[in-house]
Amino acid sequence: MFDLIRAAIPIFVLCLVLEYLSFRFLPDDDELGYDLRDSRTSLTMGIGNVIINLGWKLVVLAALAGSYLLAPVHLSATDPLTWVLLFVADDLAYYWYHRTHHTVRVLWASHVVHHSSRFYNLSTALRQTWTPFTALPYWIPLALMGIPPWMILLQQSVSLVYQFFIHTERVGRLWRPIEFVLNTPSHHRVHHGSNAAYLDRNYGGILIVWDRLFGTFEPEGERVRFGLTKNIDTHNPLKVATHEYAAIVRDVRGTPSWRERWGYVAKGPGWSPVPPAESVAAAD
Repeated sequence: MFDLIRAAIPIFVLCLVLEYLSFRFLPDDDELGYDLRDSRTSLTMGIGNVIINLGWKLVVLAALAGSYLLAPVHLSATDPLTWVLLFVADDLAYYWYHRTHHTVRVLWASHVVHHSSRFYNLSTALRQTWTPFTALPYWIPLALMGIPPWMILLQQSVSLVYQFFIHTERVGRLWRPIEFVLNTPSHHRVHHGSNAAYLDRNYGGILIVWDRLFGTFEPEGERVRFGLTKNIDTHNPLKVATHEYAAIVRDVRGTPSWRERWGYVAKGPGWSPVPPAESVAAAD
């Protein structure tokens, strides 16, 4: 099957070089540009993700194919409506995949990799997880709807290629109708912000309409601070890939309460038990 991501790699590299040169020769004091150590880490994370997915995609394909065989109907790839359904269903699946990977800590442990850079440029788009295993369940329903697995994988690739180009400071706001419907660099900068007003906002893939419908949209206003609320201060790819899993293990080991252990795993990032003093105050 044609691999759109690997085919797009030369274009990614060319755009990275052009963006870097634009910062070098047309600097803007309001933009962060590139940090070579940071970009090297992002590229390493991206290469690792590609290598891991060489094997994992076989598991994904098998799961989608098995689900497709169970579908009561099989939709035709020659019918344009199948492609329209696929586009909408894939983007909606991505929205909920993305949203839950910000609001459930064990899922965030995989996705946090992508947010760990304090810079925002095209290399940041390549800073991908080395544990992509939690994404599969979100796309099983598409196969059960009767959409062929190869179409699902192709549309996932289309979405990822699109999202590469919105990881940039070099593009401001676009024409208002585009900003209203599509995810844009402006919208996605908000998503990568650690500002309090920007946390858990703008989860869309290609479309921004899901955020508008489900109440998670936030327009770009104040200057964006990129990175995490608690930055990790490392360029070590292995630590970037695993630091949140290690933090979960430490938190779980640090409490004897099974309720609190569950909270550290399944509740949102930053969750902690309410201190006893506060519990008594609340009861009073």
